[in-house]
Amino acid sequence: MQAVQTLTPALHYPPELLLQAQGIRVAFFDVDGVLTDGGLYFSESGEALKRFNTLDGQGLKLLQQAGITPVVITGRDSPALRLRLKALGIVHARFGTEDKRPAAEDFLHTLGLSWAQAAAMGDDWPDLPVMQRVAFACAPANGHAQAKAVAHHITAERGGEGAARAFCDLLLVAGGHYARLLAQVGTHAHAGPSA
Repeated sequence: MQAVQTLTPALHYPPELLLQAQGIRVAFFDVDGVLTDGGLYFSESGEALKRFNTLDGQGLKLLQQAGITPVVITGRDSPALRLRLKALGIVHARFGTEDKRPAAEDFLHTLGLSWAQAAAMGDDWPDLPVMQRVAFACAPANGHAQAKAVAHHITAERGGEGAARAFCDLLLVAGGHYARLLAQVGTHAHAGPSA
């Protein structure tokens, strides 16, 4: 019988960054420019089409497995987005709102959490009121300069190209969940929707 290589965590972060990202129970995500590349594609009928990254989808699923609630707050709405979130099992989402702070506060109230237990990833001005208040804010590499200025961390990855996964991974490591979830890979049948 062939020996199976042991999986060990391959991600390493500065201790001060991990300390800042500890204690997170809810993570807010923008969509365009964070979960997508920010491009807007329109069909001949005018339907908005979006390109999502499966790495990001897996990250969102892992957050849920770790007990960190992903929440999507976006200024747009589309059938493609709703379908994607449903496939990932994300039940907390607010669509078509540019005023994201009150939406985030509503979710915090519903979940019985505070800003001190929240993280957020955004890329542009509409995300700033949430990013300013959370305990840990993150921006993708291609985010607007103002979002990067507010962020505690900027990913090496661009929006729609694994930036959200990098954010999720950081939260998982900081919360002490990453190694446990990695150890479960291949040990039992995967439960839950596909990324």
